Amino acid sequence: MKKRIFYSILPILGGTLIGLIIGGYMNYETLIKPPFAPPPILFPIAWTILYILMGISYFLATKEEEKEFDRLYLLQLFLNLFWPIIFFVLKMYWAAFLWLLLLLYTVVLWWKELKQKNKISTYLQIPYLLWLCFAAYLNLGISILN
Repeated sequence: MKKRIFYSILPILGGTLIGLIIGGYMNYETLIKPPFAPPPILFPIAWTILYILMGISYFLATKEEEKEFDRLYLLQLFLNLFWPIIFFVLKMYWAAFLWLLLLLYTVVLWWKELKQKNKISTYLQIPYLLWLCFAAYLNLGISILN
């Protein structure tokens, strides 16, 4: 049970840490952005909600010993948390776009696993998948325009 709880709050902990790391590197406002780019304030709100939903989905869908499921969950979380470093700290926009496509693929795999385990968890991850698609659009647009 302790592992399930820890893994459930891990997205919030990781997101908070990454936010602190990249805070001084944020240049979103100075970038040329594609149409429909949201204001900067939307990102921390959206990601906080998505990380909470991710943790809840994990908790609802898992049992204590599911190593393969845990690996996929942790892989998508690692890919998720490392993207802002590539994008904001390293300013490697095209590499970040490719990384984001890998993240999206991994999340789809995780979503398929969730689908077999818990329907509610599956539904809770639809906003995450949609947001990642929107993020890919933004990342691609910024890569082209900058």
